[in-house]
Amino acid sequence: MKNLLLKLAAPILNPLENAEGDFEYSPSHRKVLKVMGFMFVSLGFVGAYFSLLANQIAGLFPVLIFVAIGLLSLLVAYLGSDKAVAKLWRNRNETYTK
Repeated sequence: MKNLLLKLAAPILNPLENAEGDFEYSPSHRKVLKVMGFMFVSLGFVGAYFSLLANQIAGLFPVLIFVAIGLLSLLVAYLGSDKAVAKLWRNRNETYTK
């Protein structure tokens, strides 16, 4: 099952995992990503409930955004490598020159 999900999520995970440069990873990053993903998906469902309760179809646009961000977070948290999690958090060991 995990292999199937990895194949389906490859367009999202490959750019994060194949990015160049060093990265700093901490296990807490993955934990926070899981919590954040759950919170965004929950917020999306609560927003959908109240939007449909008030008959406001325009309220479904933010719901779509919140659920998409939540699903992306959960996808990277559960299926992504350590490098993908670090790149999503933008943790880099690079020096920038201006």
